[in-house]
Amino acid sequence: MTTPILTESDLRAAVERELPGVRADLERLVRIPGIAFDGFDHSHLERSAEAVAELLRGCSLDVRIVRSGGQPAVIGRRPAPPGAPTVLLYAHHDVQPVGDRALWESDPFEPEERNGRLYGRGAADDKAGIMAHVAALRAFGDALPVGVVLFIEGEEEYGSDSLERLLREHRDDLAADVMVIADSGNWDIGTPALTTSLRGLVNLFVEVRTGTHAVHSGMFGGAVPDALTALSRLIATLHDEAGDVAVEGLVGRTGATVDYPEDRLRHEAGMLDGTQFIGTGRLTDRIWIKPALAVLGIDAPPTLGAPNAIVPAAKAKLSLRLAPGDDPKRAYAAIAGHLEKHAPWGAEVTVTLEHDGDACEIDTTGPMYDAARAAFAAAWDGTEPVEMGVGGSIPFIATFRELFPKAAILITGVEDPDARAHGPNESLHLGEFARVCLAEAVLLANVAAAGTDAGGGR
Repeated sequence: MTTPILTESDLRAAVERELPGVRADLERLVRIPGIAFDGFDHSHLERSAEAVAELLRGCSLDVRIVRSGGQPAVIGRRPAPPGAPTVLLYAHHDVQPVGDRALWESDPFEPEERNGRLYGRGAADDKAGIMAHVAALRAFGDALPVGVVLFIEGEEEYGSDSLERLLREHRDDLAADVMVIADSGNWDIGTPALTTSLRGLVNLFVEVRTGTHAVHSGMFGGAVPDALTALSRLIATLHDEAGDVAVEGLVGRTGATVDYPEDRLRHEAGMLDGTQFIGTGRLTDRIWIKPALAVLGIDAPPTLGAPNAIVPAAKAKLSLRLAPGDDPKRAYAAIAGHLEKHAPWGAEVTVTLEHDGDACEIDTTGPMYDAARAAFAAAWDGTEPVEMGVGGSIPFIATFRELFPKAAILITGVEDPDARAHGPNESLHLGEFARVCLAEAVLLANVAAAGTDAGGGR
């Protein structure tokens, strides 16, 4: 029996038909608070994995829930028709912690639509990525023209600690000619994008100690340094006067080909009037391909109830984003050396690595990337996709490239500049989500038509 070939018009109608059910299933996923961070109830991740497995079984996939010392991931497979390529579709079902619930305008785990957007933790990052895959499979039904492997991870937001083991243990099951990593975003509402670079990551802790115990700030102040002031002075050495990272030995890049309008970046970042940008050079260079360093948190006595005492120790968590081409191990050595060298007043400085990850650059030439561009242009009514960098990190892409060196890797996503992933009031633009679903369906059809000339990932 010959598998029927669905046209672009057929796929448009099929995606439109499936969208109400896809949205309902997305809302069900959003209601599951699956957070892989320590201190949270990980039974919700079990529920989330089971829910994803059920969705994939509904698409006629052979499904397994797997783990390798970490949180559950889901693998679903459907073999390719004779001679057709296989496409791996990646997303993750875990989410970030919600932070201060008082900053949310609605319950983060009760999805709510406002002004054409669906609000909720994970509504964009990355449960919508899961449902975009499901939408494309539902649109094809029995007429799927390629083989598919869905790999839905369960601890991406927590650093993907067990992912490399999972990939190696299930390498044969995950092999594909094309890999679609649905964990990035689009350039703007109405403009799709292919992500071509991501920065690397080094997260670390620095602790400053000036004494063995707290002492009276009046009796000893003026001669004995407090650790909070010492830590503040140390942190201040990490940037120069312009705001560029001042750690020697880090790779710095320029040459971004897209401009980021200042007013748009200010709006999207929620910058206060009068707050200046930091760093030098084109804005897209600063946020995509130059190093960036931020203080994520400080351990110190809270202001409420703080005694009049000199603090003997203080600790900060730092996040260093690396330019493509830099090495995380070398970068960690550079920043650790900087912090130890610049210890103020002889304070004791201890630096500890939390985790790191490689940067990524993608060469987007070849028929599979042409297939993706054509799919995006079709879904966005003729608007060609922008090739953009992303300042964030997806370190596991390096492992995919190592294990499947011949596979074409496409980094796509459902987020837009107002999605606020990781922050309060995360949301998904429902109109753009519909385009993403259509784009993926057309992409699978285009990949089937292109064949395996650029594949060979298996």
